[in-house]
Amino acid sequence: MSRHTLSVLVEDTPGALARVSSLFMRRGFNIDSLAVGPTEIKGVSRMTIVVNVEQLPLEQVTKQLNKLVNVLKIVELDTDSSVERELVLVKVKADTSTRSQVLETVQLFRAKVVDVAPDSVTIEATGDRGKLDAMMRVLEPFGIRELVQSGLVGIGRGGRSISDRALRPVPGPPPSGQVG
Repeated sequence: MSRHTLSVLVEDTPGALARVSSLFMRRGFNIDSLAVGPTEIKGVSRMTIVVNVEQLPLEQVTKQLNKLVNVLKIVELDTDSSVERELVLVKVKADTSTRSQVLETVQLFRAKVVDVAPDSVTIEATGDRGKLDAMMRVLEPFGIRELVQSGLVGIGRGGRSISDRALRPVPGPPPSGQVG
């Protein structure tokens, strides 16, 4: 199996996420990471979906995704031609005897401290999976009290955008004064 990152533009409507994720479920694919958020286009959201699957089954799912009413466009992001990041917030034990070492680690990984308590420090870090895993390995001996991590988000490198090509207009209420 190989890792694939799909960038899927969908209409921002109730149930769109459920329809897309259930398609993967019906095919027996586990979604490793899923991030959803608004785009630069009003009424359009972007889903970044990471799956580990062989190429042929992925092509079949992509064709089925394209048939869903709410799906506007699908692009597989290539690691070499895209920028991919994740966000992690981690609360680490840090008393007076270990705080300086924890803060050195924060600087080493270009992370930042977002909250300080007498017995802990909360750190925010962004980066690729390798960087975040390495940081977690260094912080683990101090004691990780709590961890939350976003799904991967990605965008293609260069000036082109997946929304550059004409998208189907997103249905909405007719302009005022018109009856639909």
